[in-house]
Amino acid sequence: MRLLLTVLLAFFLLSGISQASTGDTVVIVVRHAEKASDDPKDPSLSEAGQARAQSLVKALVGLPLSAVFTTQYRRTRLTAEPAAQAAGITVEVREANAANARTYANDLSTLVRRQHRGGNVLVVGHSNTVPEIVRAFSGMEVEALTDADFDRIYVITLAKNGKARLVKLRY
Repeated sequence: MRLLLTVLLAFFLLSGISQASTGDTVVIVVRHAEKASDDPKDPSLSEAGQARAQSLVKALVGLPLSAVFTTQYRRTRLTAEPAAQAAGITVEVREANAANARTYANDLSTLVRRQHRGGNVLVVGHSNTVPEIVRAFSGMEVEALTDADFDRIYVITLAKNGKARLVKLRY
């Protein structure tokens, strides 16, 4: 089953690459991987989380990332870093805090649309921010994530004409 999902994701991402070459933008949104219990305020990744971060690299193989965005928290950075390293780019940290909680997703969407148009962008968020981020990019609602949901991957293609296409998968 996991192989089938990887094949489907690869197929969709490869079609997204050809769309990106025509000026469309592909945005991949995931929640951080499973967290460890080493720090109650800013945990790192558990062994399962480290394995998931590597699975994300495999799922994105062949997709030339132009940017990777995370929050300031270790779990998002540690989830994103293997994919960024594989792409030869640096993770860009966008701080999420109480002051920008209401505008974070829209601000990130605006930034990506201005600075990474036509590129492939990975965004790693949190259970409470991923649905908002998906909505900001696609205009579509997705289900809330529970504390146990670490395997969702949302692939949003933003066409030059302004239309968005959303595919929800698991990895």
